[in-house]
Amino acid sequence: MSDHSAIAWTDATWNPVTGCSKVSPGCAHCYAEALSLRWGWAYARWTPANAEANVVLHPERLDQPLHWRKPRRVFVASMGDLFHEQVPSSFVTQVFVTMRRANWHEYQILTKRPERMAEHMRLVIKPLQNAWLGSSIENDRYVDRADALRETPAAVRFISAEPLLGPLPSLDLRGIDWLIIGGESGPGYRPMDAAWVHDLVDRADAAGIPVFVKQDSGPWPGQQYSLCDDLWARKEWPR
Repeated sequence: MSDHSAIAWTDATWNPVTGCSKVSPGCAHCYAEALSLRWGWAYARWTPANAEANVVLHPERLDQPLHWRKPRRVFVASMGDLFHEQVPSSFVTQVFVTMRRANWHEYQILTKRPERMAEHMRLVIKPLQNAWLGSSIENDRYVDRADALRETPAAVRFISAEPLLGPLPSLDLRGIDWLIIGGESGPGYRPMDAAWVHDLVDRADAAGIPVFVKQDSGPWPGQQYSLCDDLWARKEWPR
């Protein structure tokens, strides 16, 4: 957990769950896996076979947002996936109880398992107005994650097209409140074509959806590189 974050679209991170397992191409160069292995927070690659050992619950961290008095945007489980199969529904509920109690913050939850998120949230009597629920979509094969997201009761539904590894011609933006776009960074990064970004931004504009362009692909995170100024200036938030 950190009350500050280098991630451009959030202010802080909160990790009541850490660890994950890879499910699609966007996971190949996972920064959370790399950091976990580097610092000894995990001892094996984030494969499905190692998920039982790598996915760890941290009940001692559940009350951490209650100690942050200044309101901020909080990225939940930045070092894992809250809706991983190894996380019991009862623990997910405890996380949401904290978000309800510390309601002066806004919480951003991002998952590659939106079907489970939708299933869990359908059991909730009333969605939290301070919870933004999102899913990652890296190429056109996984645009059906947006369908599951649309079925999820939430105050804000958002898509993170990051790392964007190809165009998303089949992406349906109906019912989506926010779109994040970003290329992959780090050693061996896979290039992002600016034309893919232009297409998504144009379609989001037509649908009246705010867009946050986070970064171009490149060796370092947070860089503009080949993105034109008009794209780079798009740092919008849900209304």
